[in-house]
Amino acid sequence: MERRLFLQKSIVVGAGLAISPSLLSFPKNPDHLEKITILHTNDTHSNIETFPSTHAKYPNQGGVARRYALLKEIRKKEKNVLLFDAGDIFQGTPYFNKFHGELEMKLMTHMGYDCATMGNHDFDAGLDGFINAYQYGDFPFVCSNYNFENTILKDVTKEYQIFNKGPFKIGVFGLGVGLEGLVAKANYLDTEFLEPISVANRIAKHLRFEEKCDLVICLSHLGYEPKQFKDNDQLLASETENIDLIIGGHTHTFLPKPEVHLNRLGEKVLINQVGWAGLALGRIDFYLGEKKKHKRYDLVLV
Repeated sequence: MERRLFLQKSIVVGAGLAISPSLLSFPKNPDHLEKITILHTNDTHSNIETFPSTHAKYPNQGGVARRYALLKEIRKKEKNVLLFDAGDIFQGTPYFNKFHGELEMKLMTHMGYDCATMGNHDFDAGLDGFINAYQYGDFPFVCSNYNFENTILKDVTKEYQIFNKGPFKIGVFGLGVGLEGLVAKANYLDTEFLEPISVANRIAKHLRFEEKCDLVICLSHLGYEPKQFKDNDQLLASETENIDLIIGGHTHTFLPKPEVHLNRLGEKVLINQVGWAGLALGRIDFYLGEKKKHKRYDLVLV
């Protein structure tokens, strides 16, 4: 049976991490549709505490405690929820200098993260440092275009992960930025960077047609702006097929709402990124309904 996906877009932001009004209307009669809520962060950079009241730009904002309280509230209301992170979990505060990523992994596990990808700063403690921290993490890392075959991270990360939530089957994979010149060679050693567009097309096709996923999501640490990076989320959207949502990171971009782009077949792809430091929690609600025509699932803005 084929299905149609509707979506509602919103972003959770602000000092109290309150949920903003919906940016799109609900379907007129959503009661018969199944819903899945995708929550996400990126570039949290070891920011554990709320920003101080004296902070010039973000006074009394952010903090793991507030995020955790909000996550519990959302999970009480919604039955199908997934929580993702698009990389750069490490580096940025004395907490990383002191605990080398252990605290971040423990807190993400406690908050119930379902999956993450690695950003360039997640190599800052080296491959052995990542493994030492990851022993406290109880969620998978998807690193689809980093080949760790000749490193100690072989078999530690996954090429993709599949989740089943209610009637939904969700395929998730991750893309990382090129490490040469950005990360010290001693920190990534024989990690091989694979061209992300071809990797994305191969995995997304597999997830859509072989695994029969209703949603295909990419956790991307490529960056948002084309002017800054050769590989970026906008190019990824336009040069690929079968991806429904790109959850971005790396450029610390606060998008006021998820953007709609067209892939190389002219089909809709969403891109979202929620800044940095855990100041915002992205939220996108997808609705699953019946569909009788076309061979693939459409994202329909309503």
